[in-house]
Amino acid sequence: MKLILCGDVVPTDISAPALERGDVRAAFGGMADEFASADAVVINLECALTDSDAAIRKCGPNLKGKPVCAQILRKAGITHAGLSNNHVCDFGVDGLHDTQRALEDAGITWFGAGENDRDSRKPLEFECGGVRVGVCAVCEHEYSYALRNLPGSNPFDPFITPGDVRALKSRCDLVVVMYHGGKEQCEYPSPRLRGACRSLAEAGADIVLTQHSHCIGCREEYAGAEIVYGEGNFSFVWHDENPQWHGGMALSVEIEDGKRTLRYIPVVTTDTGIEVASHDKAREMLDGFDTRSEIIRDEAACEREWRAFCETLREQYTSAAKALNSGDERGRQMFSHYLDCEAHLDVWHTLFETWHRTDNVK
Repeated sequence: MKLILCGDVVPTDISAPALERGDVRAAFGGMADEFASADAVVINLECALTDSDAAIRKCGPNLKGKPVCAQILRKAGITHAGLSNNHVCDFGVDGLHDTQRALEDAGITWFGAGENDRDSRKPLEFECGGVRVGVCAVCEHEYSYALRNLPGSNPFDPFITPGDVRALKSRCDLVVVMYHGGKEQCEYPSPRLRGACRSLAEAGADIVLTQHSHCIGCREEYAGAEIVYGEGNFSFVWHDENPQWHGGMALSVEIEDGKRTLRYIPVVTTDTGIEVASHDKAREMLDGFDTRSEIIRDEAACEREWRAFCETLREQYTSAAKALNSGDERGRQMFSHYLDCEAHLDVWHTLFETWHRTDNVK
């Protein structure tokens, strides 16, 4: 059995032309060969596939691709698409339903979203080379998450999600959690994120992949599970000066005679999509991944890296607090957003500590 697990996929003005004309090789390069060798390929589709222009109000970009892109994703070999992220509802409930229909019409199974917060929790389950696979997709609380009376993505809940994973493990041989969260551009997990991922491993997940940070982070083995804190972008080719944005990894999982083998496949952006990284570039990317993974073996060192990153954001978060009483509606919304979304709240707690934390540090 061979399963390939990929990170964020978004048709952009750079990659959409190849997708829309059906040029798989231009869009995915050598990854097309990897897909062809797999029994199943799972991505996180981090956008709506819709012709709608009815963008929702939010802080940040509204992402979409044309519905025809689903056909090309399937042609490339992609079989399943997770919809639990902060952009799939960028064009409202209608945009979400358009996305689901486009994927269904293309023969791609979607999961990680539903008509309400309860419906959104239904996991993906399928047979793959004689192995029963279960995938649970969750997202942090950032715009697209489902509510009791609103369709959307499956919101992570520290009390509910581990139970969902435990139930899934009772039915499946291999359980994967795709967790869409963590602070963008941070190569290290916050203490809360690390605890959340470890709780999912303790609940029975065999693999926990965090996505959304748009950079390759680090990994650890915990309670018998592989935890990756930042898989990086897969196909999200963007005009961004940050070099981290332009690389990511897919994870190949092979099971033969009960033995599991994991292989990371580094990818880089091109002028038309992505390509498997060259030998030297792949070695550079994996060496950085390994170095950071060694650093987080020391939890104090990991927290120092996290705190150092948060300090680079202090002015941004201070400005949001100042805007709260300024009459600036967007500023007020930004402040509320920082309290709603777990990744932003992690930064907030780190930068603005209580006396209890500061006065008792020895």
